Amino acid sequence: MNPSDVTAAPAAPAAGSAARRGSPMKAVLTAETRLFLREPGSLFWILAFPSVLLVILGFVPAFREAQEDLGGRRVIDLYVPISILLALIMAGLQAMPPVLTAYRERGILRRMFTTPVRPSALLTAQIALHGAAALGSAILVTAVGRLAYGVGLPGQPAGYLLALLLAIAAVLTLGATICALSRTTKAATAVGSVAYLVMMFTSGLWLPVRAMPGTLRRIVEATPFGAASQALDQAASGQWPSWVYLGIVALWTAVLGFTASRLFRWQ
Repeated sequence: MNPSDVTAAPAAPAAGSAARRGSPMKAVLTAETRLFLREPGSLFWILAFPSVLLVILGFVPAFREAQEDLGGRRVIDLYVPISILLALIMAGLQAMPPVLTAYRERGILRRMFTTPVRPSALLTAQIALHGAAALGSAILVTAVGRLAYGVGLPGQPAGYLLALLLAIAAVLTLGATICALSRTTKAATAVGSVAYLVMMFTSGLWLPVRAMPGTLRRIVEATPFGAASQALDQAASGQWPSWVYLGIVALWTAVLGFTASRLFRWQ
């Protein structure tokens, strides 16, 4: 996947012209949506890949058998929330940072100051698009898990939705922080890739968090995606997610959001 190949240059003038005919935010969102939909690579990795991965994991016979050490649950049951987190990581750390950094690197954000459209509208549109794509992928993964492997729907839907929305906010603020700290698209891609690998581990992709050794598990649970993974798993099994896990994700979101807002440069 190479989200940095997105050609964003036409967006600013197009949005600027459309803004004179209507709402600036609506114009920017429309222009950015068209550009986003022209990137089949990004769409595949965010929307399709997590579900494809879940299907592949389901081919392992042992993953479809109940295990006592998992409380009678199957490994495939645990991988539904993990696959959802993978979609969030793809959107927030692999797709969004190179696009926003490219806008700044090419001077698009600076030129937008001369139009009725504020650069903050473009940033908001990007966050909304990638957040919506991640949410759509979460719905698709849930449907695939249910239809293909009989994975139960979340037993605590309200808690599940709350944990999911907090996780989306956390990954998008982390992506925005990477944009703020990276001067070039290449730097954003490199930093995003490192963060991507770390977050995949802490989300439990290679080893479910609840199956990790004690000390490692406690460390991972203090990370945004380790805590989110546990919160989603609890809600999926019918429990209200622990306020400790929700609080950890919310705290990371607040800290990263503050950092991004303080450090983000428009030019």
